[in-house]
This record gives sequence, C-alpha cells and structure tokens, in this order.
Amino acid sequence: MKVLAETLPEPADTREPPLPARLELPAGLVGFPDHRHAELFHFPGQLPFRWLRVQGPAPLHFVVIEPGGLVPGYTPELFDEDAAAIGLSSPGEALVLNIVTVSRTEPATATVNLVGPLVVNRRTGVARQVVLSNHNHYSARHPFVTAAS
Repeated sequence: MKVLAETLPEPADTREPPLPARLELPAGLVGFPDHRHAELFHFPGQLPFRWLRVQGPAPLHFVVIEPGGLVPGYTPELFDEDAAAIGLSSPGEALVLNIVTVSRTEPATATVNLVGPLVVNRRTGVARQVVLSNHNHYSARHPFVTAAS
C-alpha cells in the first residue's frame, strides 16, 4: 500500500491542541515487543513535536513528528502485510509519525528516522512500527535541521 505525499497531512494546527490519543501496539515497538500501549500528546508551543509515551515494563518516551510539510519528497510506502496488520483499507486512514532523536548536549544535531515510522490507523488507534518497502530511499538518521528548513 502506498502512502503518498498528498495523503500526508500538514503538521497539526498550532492554535488548537488535540486531545491525547491512546494507541494500541499489538507487536510493540522495534526492540520493545512488550510495550503495547501508548499515548500521543503534546505540550502547548511544542508543535510540530509530539510525545509518544509507551507503557510497558519500563515506560518509554519518544519525540515524534508528522512528516507532512517538514520532509519534502517523503513518500512512505508500506508492505501490504503491515497495512493489513493495523487494518488500513486506504492511505487516508494512515497517520505517519517519525521518531526524532535529540541529543541532550547538542540538540541542533537532531535526526529523524524516515526508514522506520510508526503508522497509526486513524480510525482504530491501532499502530505498528514498520520498515518501509521503499526504505532504500531514506535514512534512519536524516538531519532534522535539513528536514525542517
């Protein structure tokens, strides 16, 4: 299933913060298979950055972004098995979130994982971290400064 650029939303409107969203991760996250429940939220003034709080044996927190408008030319394509696993029937049902890695000592060196996004079914809240079928076009450590500029 292709998730084409035109289906990727622009970053969320900064005037009205959305309510926290609860996500179900049946397969967990890569490296964290026992972390199956998460909450997506943000703090005022922090958009386009959001937080993904993942519950499990040891709670995890990740900074995530919606790539629309921030990463020109990003057209993630899913394997059909991944789309089926979260019940996607059309590209418009997919919310794509990319994990941002931020260094505590050098925040300007932040990177975005474009290879392994978290894809959420907007209807059901079921999510899966995937490796894109077109992963060879992207980097798991794409410089965020370049992406945002």
